[in-house]
Amino acid sequence: MTKPRPTPDALTIVSFALLGVLAVLLVIPLVTGGPPPSPYLIAGLLLVRLGVQFLRSRRDERLRRPASWAFDLLLIGLIFYVAANQPG
Repeated sequence: MTKPRPTPDALTIVSFALLGVLAVLLVIPLVTGGPPPSPYLIAGLLLVRLGVQFLRSRRDERLRRPASWAFDLLLIGLIFYVAANQPG
């Protein structure tokens, strides 16, 4: 007999939910041809997800990936840069 598969904790569910919301926000304009979401909203959601990832890593040593966090911060910074330099 195999052990039952462990269920994800609350922070993992929140992280996946944030990814799902981001995916929906980015795919809907592609499908409908509507306006894209605010870059500040996308960057904010990514920043919240980064915070959740950091909280998860405090509970589980295996989830500590500073290079991944640095890449996420770079991506968020680029989104804010592009959003700040958009005309009107």
